[in-house]
Amino acid sequence: MVRICTWNLENLFLPGEAAGPETAAQYQAKLTALADVIVTMAPDVLAVQEVGDVAALTDLAERVGGTWHQATAAPDRRGIRVGFLSRLPMTSVRQWIAFPAGLRPIQVDDTAVSSSTMGRAALQVRVNVAGRRIDLIACHLKSKLLTFPGGRFSTDDEGERARFGAYALHRRSAESVTVRAAATRRLAAVDGGAAVVVLGDLNDEPQAATAQILLGPTGSEIGTGGFARPDLGDRQRLWNLAARIPEAQRYSREYRGRKELIDHILVSHALVGLVADGAVTTDGAGPVPSITDDPNARRGEPGSDHRPVLANISL
Repeated sequence: MVRICTWNLENLFLPGEAAGPETAAQYQAKLTALADVIVTMAPDVLAVQEVGDVAALTDLAERVGGTWHQATAAPDRRGIRVGFLSRLPMTSVRQWIAFPAGLRPIQVDDTAVSSSTMGRAALQVRVNVAGRRIDLIACHLKSKLLTFPGGRFSTDDEGERARFGAYALHRRSAESVTVRAAATRRLAAVDGGAAVVVLGDLNDEPQAATAQILLGPTGSEIGTGGFARPDLGDRQRLWNLAARIPEAQRYSREYRGRKELIDHILVSHALVGLVADGAVTTDGAGPVPSITDDPNARRGEPGSDHRPVLANISL
């Protein structure tokens, strides 16, 4: 069995950084709270999001204890990035950021500036478990929490709100296409037999169009009549393991009191049959605080505002 997990660590910065804790005591409390959860979950591979300082991720691994291999992508403009902590050695480390061929640049704000890259790079690594190679792609797609000109998190201008909501959706969709292209490349490399995992903070729920883009050909979803009937689409499909989470746990964030499942683990055909019903959980960290539109409101608070998603894959 291999235990694979994804968790948004919520602004893991060293103390004194703009989005990090203000004091050393707050930093130590955050490390302890995060480490306690990781120890309880005991993942073999942990994909992480919102890593500010790589040194802080190293501190976290040391606080958990034992041997951890570490890999991180380049930071975004805010200084956060995705990465991996793994008990298993990682190889074939690769970063994905440029939109794939055929996808044109997108408008990102009210200026003439456009973008042809992901806001935050995705990161691909490979681990070996019981003689099986597993390729994992960690990502953190554009947030639904909007930032307006001047660094504002709210607006009284309804036209501005609608436009920036569209810009964010355009970016999140294009980023989903980019991650899907990375997964497709690996799936095509081992026709029908590649063990691929896409995981991270998608900032959308399972039925959102941005999340659906990642699945590949339609049909055969878990819980449908086509799931147990193999077809030619299986070689390119990814299955969202959300349906394997007990219903009461099927959320990873609370926004204004509403529970949302926005953190996901998707697996290829080679792995989906190895994940039993109930073998995926989000309960490792317990309840989470309800957040607002201001991402700075929890600065200095311990733990994370996300629940980790952990999948047990019986190899």
